[in-house]
Amino acid sequence: MSLEHIPDDGLRERFELLKGAEHHKNDLITAIDRKQELLRRLDKLDIDYQQVALDHQRETQFNREGQLRERDLKEELRRLKTMMSRDPFVVVLIDGDGMIFEDKYIQKGEAGGKEAAASLWNGINDYIHGKLPDIPADCRIVTRIYANMKGLADICCKSGIVDRAALVEEFYRGFTGSKILFDFVDVGHGKDRADEKINELFKLHLSDFHCQHIFFGCSHDNGYARLLEQYTEKAITKQITLLEGVPFEKEFFSLLSKYSTTRFDNLFRTNKINVYNQPSYSAPQHLTQHTTALPPPSGYQSPYQPIIGASSPSPVPSNSSVMNPKAATWASTATSAAHLVSPPPTPQPVVSHPATSEDIPRNRYGQRIDPPTVYDKDEVNRLRKMKLCNVHFLRGDCEYDPCTHVHQYKMTKNETQALKMLARMIPCFYGGECDDPKCIYGHRCPVSVTGKKDCHFGDKCKFTREMHGIDLNVVRTTKVGKK
Repeated sequence: MSLEHIPDDGLRERFELLKGAEHHKNDLITAIDRKQELLRRLDKLDIDYQQVALDHQRETQFNREGQLRERDLKEELRRLKTMMSRDPFVVVLIDGDGMIFEDKYIQKGEAGGKEAAASLWNGINDYIHGKLPDIPADCRIVTRIYANMKGLADICCKSGIVDRAALVEEFYRGFTGSKILFDFVDVGHGKDRADEKINELFKLHLSDFHCQHIFFGCSHDNGYARLLEQYTEKAITKQITLLEGVPFEKEFFSLLSKYSTTRFDNLFRTNKINVYNQPSYSAPQHLTQHTTALPPPSGYQSPYQPIIGASSPSPVPSNSSVMNPKAATWASTATSAAHLVSPPPTPQPVVSHPATSEDIPRNRYGQRIDPPTVYDKDEVNRLRKMKLCNVHFLRGDCEYDPCTHVHQYKMTKNETQALKMLARMIPCFYGGECDDPKCIYGHRCPVSVTGKKDCHFGDKCKFTREMHGIDLNVVRTTKVGKK
């Protein structure tokens, strides 16, 4: 049917139908678009969900691993704390060259050593319980004393504290044997040997978590003050207590407000050892064969104790040269040969600046350098037979009465120089550390060569190894009593 034959009402109706269908189509398209958008969003949400699920799973696993690690760390911490609290101890470090026990202990020998060890243990134990409450009750006391035993024994003999050197050795044997953790260590002869060992042990125990506290016996030596100056933090200083024997030297004064100090009454000497306590001292017979031993002058002070005056606690020691009982055997060895041969001329020290009579020239290592001596070797051989008193002619202060050597003789200048050389064939008891400006004995082997630690006398040479091969270049001088 053509549109011409359709009535107007029919056309309008059909138009409305078509218009409705178009609207329906548009609505359907819109619905489809919405559905597709929803599907896209759903897909995205599903992807996000999967990612969150993975993250959650990873976090759960991480938390579980963290909990396991925390448990392991707590167990490790507990184990370490147990280890750190195991075997706690305090250490007592003492320089035995300067902190010397009271005479009453040393004079008893081995029994006195045991008594001194017991007194020291009781003193430390009482101090811990009274002033260090944080230290465990089962804390053990470790004691190390370092000293030159032979030198200390000789000083005690010369000062009259004991009548035989073996008594000092017996004392320290008793001290060491009285308690398992108490030891006296003989460092032998040599400059700063005890100091170096104590310094290193101090540093070692300072970082040892088993070591609860350090008792440091060092009041006599300014060198230890320079060590302590490196540790002024309160966390460190509270772990250290300074033991006082003789009054603290002046370089300690600025540190005493930072460190705790204590003194054990009637245990350690509080004053110097005076070697001149025995005016009746006489040289052994074998020392009077060719030369006179040097008697200690009035007011002589031991190197093992600083000089402490009545009004000032900090003067510096002024040591006099004391004869080594073995020294004369060097000269005896030389004269026992078939022909008398004086040692070759001493190498001349290189002096960078002049020194006065009270100055002591020293090399870069602080070793004493004997000034050059011009001598006639024939005169040395002749004077060796005359038994002249070295002390009288070279120092002018021989105090032996009567003296077994010749005083009544008019010396010439050449003979004086030869006698100086003869005296230098005897090693000084203090070696390169000697700071007596009037010392007449040798501070180095006269026949040694710089850099070589031996000489043609070999093992028979009575000069110690340290007194051979000394650098003769003088870089500084020290005044009387100063180093």
